[in-house]
Amino acid sequence: MAQGRERDEGPHSAGGASLSVRWVQGFPKQNVHFVNDNTICYPCGNYVIFINIETKKKTVLQCSNGIVGVMATNIRCEVVAFSDRKLKPLIYIYSFPGLTRRTKLKGNILLDYTLLSFSYCGTYLASYSSLPEFELALWNWESSIILCRKSQPGMDVNQMSFNPMNWRQLCLSSPSTVSVWTIERSNQEHCFRARSVKLPLEDGSFFNETDVVFPQSLPKDLIYGPVLPLSAIAGLVGEEAETFRPKDDLYPLLHPTMHCWTPTSDLYIGCEEGHLLMINGDTLQVTVLNKIEEESPLEDRRNFISPVTLVYQKEGVLASGIDGFVYSFIIKDRSYMIEDFLEIERPVEHMAFSPNYTMLLIQTDKGSVYIYTFGKEPTLNKVLDACDGKFQAIDFITPGTQYFMTLTHSGEICVWWLEDCACVSKIYLNTLATVLACCPSSLSAAVGTEDGSVYFISVYDKESPQVVHKAFLSESSVQHVVYDQQGIFLLVGTSEGKVFIINANSSSSFQIIGFTEVAKDILQISTVSLLETDIVKVMVLSSLPEAGRSRLEMFTLPTLLPQVSTTFADERGRLKDEIIHKYLYELEHALSSAVLGFQSNQIYGFCSQVPYICSYLLPEEEHTGIYILKPYKKVQSRQYGPGLLYLSSHGLWLITIAKCGILCIRDVYTLETFAWCRSHSHQGHGIQSMRISMDGQNILVNGRDDGTLVYLKWKRFGGHLASEILDYYQKLLISLSSAMDKENHYLSTTPKVSVDLGSDSEHTVIRRIRSRDIAQEAKAEVQVAMMEVEESCAKERSGGFQKQKASTDLSQDELVLTDVKKEIPWIQQKSQEAIKKEVNLFSKKRKEIKQGIKSLSKTILNMMEENDKLENIAKLDQQEFGLDLEELERLHDESQEEVAKIIKDVEMHNLAKSYLAELIKEECWNSMAVKGRALKCFHIPCVVENFPMKARTVEELKELERVLQQKKIEAECLKLRKEIVEAQSGVKLIKQRHEEDDEEEEEEDKTVKYSNLPNYLLGSLSTDFGVDTSLLSSQLELHSREEKINQIILLKITAHKHIKPWHKAKELMVNHEKEHWLLIQDASTRLRALMDMMGGVLEVKKEDILRMVIPQPAFMAKPDAVWTEEERKQFKDYEKKVKELNEERDKYRKSLEAELKKLQNSIQESTQAFDEHLKRLFERRVKAEMVTNQEELKISNLAFSLLLDEELSSREKFLNNYLTRKQHEKSQTSEAVRKSREDLDVYKEHYDNLLAEDKVMDRSFKKEFSEIPGHQVDILYKLFKRRPRISKQKTHSETTSVVPFGELPGSGKLNKDAFAQLMKAMDELDNISNMPEGLDPLVWNHFCMTRRAKVENEQKVKQKAADLLEMATFLQKRVEEEEKVQQEIERVFHELILLQEEKVRFQLNLTIQILLKQGQVELENFQLVLEYSDAILINKNIIEDLNSVIRTQGQKKVASMMESKDVHKRILQIEWEHKKMEMEREDLNQKAWDIQMLFFSRDRQKYLNEPNYEALISIQIGIMEQTIAVLDKTHKKNVENCKKLLKKLGKFSNQKDIANYALSCNLREELVAVSERKDICNAMGSKLTCEKIVKERYENMMQQQKLTNISKQQAEQISILQTEVERLRMKTFPALVQM
Repeated sequence: MAQGRERDEGPHSAGGASLSVRWVQGFPKQNVHFVNDNTICYPCGNYVIFINIETKKKTVLQCSNGIVGVMATNIRCEVVAFSDRKLKPLIYIYSFPGLTRRTKLKGNILLDYTLLSFSYCGTYLASYSSLPEFELALWNWESSIILCRKSQPGMDVNQMSFNPMNWRQLCLSSPSTVSVWTIERSNQEHCFRARSVKLPLEDGSFFNETDVVFPQSLPKDLIYGPVLPLSAIAGLVGEEAETFRPKDDLYPLLHPTMHCWTPTSDLYIGCEEGHLLMINGDTLQVTVLNKIEEESPLEDRRNFISPVTLVYQKEGVLASGIDGFVYSFIIKDRSYMIEDFLEIERPVEHMAFSPNYTMLLIQTDKGSVYIYTFGKEPTLNKVLDACDGKFQAIDFITPGTQYFMTLTHSGEICVWWLEDCACVSKIYLNTLATVLACCPSSLSAAVGTEDGSVYFISVYDKESPQVVHKAFLSESSVQHVVYDQQGIFLLVGTSEGKVFIINANSSSSFQIIGFTEVAKDILQISTVSLLETDIVKVMVLSSLPEAGRSRLEMFTLPTLLPQVSTTFADERGRLKDEIIHKYLYELEHALSSAVLGFQSNQIYGFCSQVPYICSYLLPEEEHTGIYILKPYKKVQSRQYGPGLLYLSSHGLWLITIAKCGILCIRDVYTLETFAWCRSHSHQGHGIQSMRISMDGQNILVNGRDDGTLVYLKWKRFGGHLASEILDYYQKLLISLSSAMDKENHYLSTTPKVSVDLGSDSEHTVIRRIRSRDIAQEAKAEVQVAMMEVEESCAKERSGGFQKQKASTDLSQDELVLTDVKKEIPWIQQKSQEAIKKEVNLFSKKRKEIKQGIKSLSKTILNMMEENDKLENIAKLDQQEFGLDLEELERLHDESQEEVAKIIKDVEMHNLAKSYLAELIKEECWNSMAVKGRALKCFHIPCVVENFPMKARTVEELKELERVLQQKKIEAECLKLRKEIVEAQSGVKLIKQRHEEDDEEEEEEDKTVKYSNLPNYLLGSLSTDFGVDTSLLSSQLELHSREEKINQIILLKITAHKHIKPWHKAKELMVNHEKEHWLLIQDASTRLRALMDMMGGVLEVKKEDILRMVIPQPAFMAKPDAVWTEEERKQFKDYEKKVKELNEERDKYRKSLEAELKKLQNSIQESTQAFDEHLKRLFERRVKAEMVTNQEELKISNLAFSLLLDEELSSREKFLNNYLTRKQHEKSQTSEAVRKSREDLDVYKEHYDNLLAEDKVMDRSFKKEFSEIPGHQVDILYKLFKRRPRISKQKTHSETTSVVPFGELPGSGKLNKDAFAQLMKAMDELDNISNMPEGLDPLVWNHFCMTRRAKVENEQKVKQKAADLLEMATFLQKRVEEEEKVQQEIERVFHELILLQEEKVRFQLNLTIQILLKQGQVELENFQLVLEYSDAILINKNIIEDLNSVIRTQGQKKVASMMESKDVHKRILQIEWEHKKMEMEREDLNQKAWDIQMLFFSRDRQKYLNEPNYEALISIQIGIMEQTIAVLDKTHKKNVENCKKLLKKLGKFSNQKDIANYALSCNLREELVAVSERKDICNAMGSKLTCEKIVKERYENMMQQQKLTNISKQQAEQISILQTEVERLRMKTFPALVQM
């Protein structure tokens, strides 16, 4: 199998032996191309693979600079072009089948090429790159030059193709755009011209786009000013304004997926939405083809949505979708019909016809390639059968000389023939696989999966491999599967850090011996199993990322371990560390790979962070704990990235692979490289794995991400290297022959096991039946315990206690209760078996615990029953009876955590709400200078609100100050101008004084008159509020932008002034009410204070007297009959007093009622007066709000005019920028026209000269042959005019009928071929047999030379004429472009003039605000009114006065504008001179600063001043070298002292270890004695202690209950006392009692 000749010299020195690539296996990720009628090719990793369709033979071409990028083929020239993926990539052109490099193209691309495409005729190659250039380039690949290039930023293209009928057309398509590029040529100059295709909308309809730059259909608005384009409204002035569209005007277009050319230079475009488009190649007119629907059965109906690929055939196209079908589109006129063409098992991603259109290449998404051959009996042939994903693992089938196996991540296992990489057989595991390893002692292999299983595959029959066994080890994924060198053990490493040891012999049913635990992150497992030893050494490398170190764990396995496995492992399957001699080592740096040496106790490691390979010596003495290994030898690897190490079968070759993609074979003693090969590249992340056969002749290398498998073979291999490994290979085969025969015989008779995930091997099924019996027994015991618990809890009312009781009664039986339907891992089965043995061993103790639990549960139930009978105050909560205090504490902690979490969430929520409230308060309340408040009427439903106002900011105050200052300056300038004008009039000083006085009086009159202008001219009722409007400009004078802005600022001040009087009136009213209320409150407060001070006896009130009760005489208790006369008189006096008291009380009550009515009337009058004031205030507020709204309306009008002014300015800037771009484009087109015209003139001159030479040769013919007779001259002249006829090659009718594009048009190369054919025909005419009779041969030879020169000259004239016509066409197109640009410039000029006129009209046509009285109507002046039925008469004087005022104001404005014009001119001149002087001053200052800051260092001064500067430098270097030598010597002494100190410390450490060991022995004996005494104490005093604890807890609970009752009683007493205190406190306040 051939391969490319170009190879890159690597950084390693190779010796006599060298490696070469024999074949490469990979599957296409890009499109597959035809090179000729029988060969296809595709890139794969670092290689381009060629496959002969007929013979299936592969040829490999390797890229010298890493991974292959994009690729293209030229079928006519049989060349292949591809790019690399390095920085600043190159394009390589190779010829086929020689695979010699034709040329190398180097462009300016920085990152990568994304597309390559050859023209169908000629020597043109188009390339396209994405980020960052987005550049399209056209190459002449024969001469290796770029003809033209063009960049399109942001244009991402996914397909590019030349027009087969016209190499000057190129189509580029992306998911959003389609563009057709035309290549124009003038002599040697080429250029691109791009045209975009306007795609339809998603529904297939077309959208009529309007011109964004010069819109024609904009409406005219006579009121609000000009209507401008949307780009001007958006404020865009750059190039983005040319394509700007609002979001609402954007409609989704069709999304192209693929395109193909037709013989008529049209394009067919397939879209995602299912539409098929036809685009005219010349006009780019788009036609949506209609689909003809055909009724089909429901079961055969498929939804063809979008074509993935399109290829053209006669009468239509072939298309493929994602459903695995190839469809034929039969196109007629503007409709098409879909028919099923072919069905493929996978979705089709690419299709291509062979050059002769007899075969159709079909490529699936998986990478498989099919060839459909057309004919009487069409056939579908699978050329390339791709695997399901990239190769995950590889290995040789023992002995590694004929077959090998591959594994993919999806579980596909393939057996391959090593010689030509032909697939022999396949098997699918239907599960995700990770690793693969082949057994050295039998024809079997082990496959590890992600679910923790290991499948054992029998490859005894290579054509039908079988799964003979499955071992489900654990639930963690399998990461490593390693056989030792003799095939005795299989080591399986899992992700959870367990290494399982399995018997590799199939005759033992792959017995699982046990496992050992290591660190979790296992990097590599290495074994050493030599023929002369009976042990297998195992080393496991794992990483410690936290410490930045690596750990090595080593142990040994005797070869007799399968026979005595029970003594080496415990009941749970774990191997005993002391028996397998397990040692721990750590390295001070991280390793990515490590292997164990064969001959000596050496370890070889590949450093992951530094590019070194180190060897480490293992200690000969045994040790405990972790031993730190130091590097023994360190060699630079010259390979970057993390790498892996492998050892050959005889252990003398160390093979290294790394991320750089280079494989190196090193000597194990010197670690020097003697052979290397670059099989992969760093762009594909290097090499993933490597395998070498037992004899060392064959090497397989698997890439990590590039999906390639490379087979390396020795080119020069012999001598000592070959003899060593071949001798060991023979010894190893002899040693393994008997075991291999035995195991292979067993494999040949072993039945096949189902690969389904639910299936099990026989061994696993037997173990599962045993575990099922154990589980059933345990389940029965637990059910009995549950029944006992339910009986004991029958009287319990709470369901929670039953759950707690049941959970307490359950024992370790739950550990063996498993779902018998689910497969159990081996490690879990061993654990269950160990648990069952422990259960059987401690069954008596278990029964005792059960009985104790039952008695305890009965006691608790009795206590709960007693608790239910107690009173509520003495009753305990149900949770108090829980015995699991830890569980209660855990639940309490969980509840506390949940409560704390909820509290924190609520606090954060409240904090967020508080923050939001604070923001709202700051914005709507705190920032207000005037707070928002309201006054409410007492009797009227009316509310008067104030005007909330914010305080002015510092910027606003500064701006206001600036405007006021400017107004003052303008007033002073106006005054000074008038004085200057008067001074220039030549009037005398006295008259000037009189005139000044008169002018002052006139100005005062004018100001008064201005201030007394009517409101309809001011536009608001500002004067009614007494606001000074003298600073405001007239509405008829606001022309400039600055004046409008200043007017807005002054209007805002005016609006504030309108509101201030109303605020003052409201504040006065509120303050008056507050003062009245404060006076009343002050009086009542004084009276109350005086009464309190005098104890209430300051004045005896009448109501106190009337409240008094006349006491009854004591004798009234006796009967009337026993009263004496004196007593009867006293009784009459008592009745009289009572009557008088009652009368006084009635009078006082009536007086109080009258006073109450008087007070109510007074309050009514006060509230009504307040309402009247509030009504007047409300009316004033309405007026203030009306004036404020008038001012705001003026501000809004001014703001709108400013906005429109900005839009006009934006439009003007855009037109100016657009004009600048067009003028620049005009200069470019003019230069192109000038250059093209000059080239055309020069070329035409050459053509005229050549044509003249041709005519001279024709005329001078007879003169040259004047020496011969005339009749011979005539004969020769006829022969001179004669030209040979070139017979055109007739194409086969069959090919013509099949190939849709037929004869492709000619090109430069075809013209050269035609000229060579003509010269060949001329040789026949120059034959001596065609010479006339009697002619001298010398004359005939001269004639032949003259005729040949004439023919060559005629061909040159024809070629020149064709080129001249092409140049004339090129010039004509450039002239048309220049004229088109000139028209655009004229259009822009016209648009600018119109815009400027519109801008001037807008500035002069001001919008003013006029107040109209009630009853007046404003009529629109642009409408002719004929009926005046709804009109009223107004006084003519009003209109005349208004016109006179406008006229006078206009005259004043014109005069002021003329004056300001002159002043502005002078100001501009002075500013220009000032700016010029400032710039000169800055230049002088900069020059002075540069002179001052001129840097001149001391070294430079020393260099100039020192005569022997080099001698001084040499002396300094010598001193530094001596210093370094002294420091080195000192360092060595310190190192020697440290080594001595380390030896002393080591001896001291050994002594301490011996002492510690003695102490540990004594400690063990003491612990035994302590435990014995502890058991004795527990046995004697456990019962008494339990009773004491129960009694103490009961007393504590009763004490707690008693204290609770006392606290409740005290709380009740405190509440009673507080009530009494409150009642006594209320006695001190006076009470008003109605009489």
